Amino acid sequence: MNRRHFLARLAAAGMATSLPSWSQEGAKGQGATKAKLEIDASKMGPTIPRDFTGLSYESAQLANPAFFSSANRQLIELFRGLSPSGNLRLGGGSSEFTTYSDADPAGPPPFEVFGPDTSKTAKHGTVTTALALRNLRGFLDAVGWSCLYGLNLGQGTKENAASEAAAAYRILGPRLLALQIGNEPDSFRNRYRPASYGPAEFIAEWGSFHDAIVAKTPEAKFAGPDISNKLVFPTAFAEEAPKHKDVILLTAHYYAMGPAGSPGATLEQLAQADPKQATMHASGFPVVAEAMKTAGLPFRMSEGNSCWDGGKAGVSDTLASALWCADTMLRFAALGWCGVNLHGGGNGFYTPIAGAPATGFTRRPEYFGIQFGQSFAGATFLAATLTGAGPHVTAYALEHNGRQRFAIVNKDDAPVRVELPSPIGTNAMRLSGPGLDSKEGTVFGGVRVARSRDVAMPGHTAMIYEI
Repeated sequence: MNRRHFLARLAAAGMATSLPSWSQEGAKGQGATKAKLEIDASKMGPTIPRDFTGLSYESAQLANPAFFSSANRQLIELFRGLSPSGNLRLGGGSSEFTTYSDADPAGPPPFEVFGPDTSKTAKHGTVTTALALRNLRGFLDAVGWSCLYGLNLGQGTKENAASEAAAAYRILGPRLLALQIGNEPDSFRNRYRPASYGPAEFIAEWGSFHDAIVAKTPEAKFAGPDISNKLVFPTAFAEEAPKHKDVILLTAHYYAMGPAGSPGATLEQLAQADPKQATMHASGFPVVAEAMKTAGLPFRMSEGNSCWDGGKAGVSDTLASALWCADTMLRFAALGWCGVNLHGGGNGFYTPIAGAPATGFTRRPEYFGIQFGQSFAGATFLAATLTGAGPHVTAYALEHNGRQRFAIVNKDDAPVRVELPSPIGTNAMRLSGPGLDSKEGTVFGGVRVARSRDVAMPGHTAMIYEI
């Protein structure tokens, strides 16, 4: 990324031409950890795709056709503020209670907004209509995003799924990236299926729905298996995928902690590199990598966030979640994952965008963490090693158009000093807030720093530097 483009990103983040200066002296004093970042520019890693950033919403939200609509201008601007070419995934637990109808809805919608915080209200069922899909197409055109679209496998019929898929392809057109059949099928046991239900049974059911959809829509593309945490499912799906040339993407979910009611879901746990309660532990990442290799397909985290079951108050809606998000996006991008879709909607504690058209929308702290990660779209990772820092400090080095950029995320209380491979310029970007547990005041924007190769950061801050 050249300097003109870097400054353009500063402007896009809402910074004035004259950037505020930021004193680093507070982090250089007593108690600051000393660390060193070394890179090997000859060893290149993955390049972050332009559509890496994504959001995930419940399928039930489509029961209100006015939500994802070209008329919802405030939401459109908030989506644009995250990425000019992201991905919207529609699915979640409510997708197993939805049906499709070509008929326009009769009467008012059952609710204005729908999120994980209200997921249990969908159990009476909701209807997605062609009107909702037409409005969704207008919304996607306005924001420039694609769509990953979920279908009801848990309690739906293959006939209804085929009709919905045909309508989605007809109406969404090029905005439709792929279809997903089912949401978290690895959790169907003792819920929608017998206790014996496993990968083989899922593959058979998936194949039946797939064939019915393709018979009606031959050009359909698919992604899956969209599982929660049981990695035997993506392994089996990866072995099946090469038999179907229309499968273009592997997907699964990742939550750092949960459920929300667990006493172990804390600010401290969220700062861990691999939280103990994570739905997919780091030990499982090689399984995902092997599945990608077996299928010859990219992998996307199609749903995830800080804490499952709607998020935890005082954790998922704080600066801590923004720092977690910034670090997690870069961590997963470095693994070669092609995208992340942060789940939300309504007023759930972890939603990046909260609110409703009638009352207006607000940006939660995580919104700014997404902006931090998105600012590296199009850049390529360089081999980087950080020594001397504690486990709550992470660093990444990337290159774009011949320029090197460094991201440092300090989730620790203590300040840290980092010696970089080269002196940085005087323009940087900072993600910070009043305190780790602060729900208001999180910001991401440009600051001026001293030209140096020795940078200092206080605790609970993330920075982007450019040579």
